[in-house]
Amino acid sequence: MRVLGIDPGLRNMGWGVITVEGSRLGHVANGVIRTGQDGAETELGARLSVLFRGLCAVIAQYAPDAAAVEQTFVNRDAAGTLKLGQARGIALLAPAEAGLQVGEYAPNAVKKTVVGVGHAGKEQVQHMVRVQLPGVSFAGPDAADALAIAICHAHHLQGRALRVVSGQRGVA
Repeated sequence: MRVLGIDPGLRNMGWGVITVEGSRLGHVANGVIRTGQDGAETELGARLSVLFRGLCAVIAQYAPDAAAVEQTFVNRDAAGTLKLGQARGIALLAPAEAGLQVGEYAPNAVKKTVVGVGHAGKEQVQHMVRVQLPGVSFAGPDAADALAIAICHAHHLQGRALRVVSGQRGVA
């Protein structure tokens, strides 16, 4: 199974694809879809289009079986939160349009799953992603976060599968 993790952002949307074979995880690819190059402000609609087309291209190239997106936390700036929410909408729409079920996880849930602590720092998360995906090279911090989201979703899918199997054993 291939899992796509997405770290939504209006300027930089991180993505990461992993494979899941039993309890083994493997790195496939990761990257960042960038808008507003060189700090130039670009119209919001155009940025969202770049994000959507970029994410659709990633999905077409790597053919994931499932996707997961990090939930947005509220910023101090309401306008910034709304714009981030629009980028998050793109992160949910692109995989849904491809027929994928999309999991959603709070940042603390991702950190707790990957590191074991819900308030872990970025360096700790990146270290544990490297431990779980040996030899991985990050395209940037947003891509590392996206891989952590994919790992989180993989663990939740594995837990769900185990509950289904153990539930079937109980039925005789």
